[in-house]
Amino acid sequence: MLLFYDYMFYLFVLSGLWSFVSKRKHLLSTLLSLEFIVLSLFFYVFCVLLFYFDLYFLMYFLTFGVCEGALGLGILVSMIRSHGNDYFSSFNVLQC
Repeated sequence: MLLFYDYMFYLFVLSGLWSFVSKRKHLLSTLLSLEFIVLSLFFYVFCVLLFYFDLYFLMYFLTFGVCEGALGLGILVSMIRSHGNDYFSSFNVLQC
């Protein structure tokens, strides 16, 4: 049964990576694809820990996942306020 979850995990991560690479024009779409990868990793860790260990580790994982999402949204809001849109082409990293 765990082998089925392995294949589902690989499918989810590969689809998240594909959307991350193909939709790299907007910051919001890249953040959504990264959150999908984190969600698939959470699903896999849940399935593994359900069979072998306690589920307390999932609370730490969810905490870091929520902090990562909040940090990404904060960067998105600051980029939209400073540049007016979320296109990566209008954002120059070398310019302050």
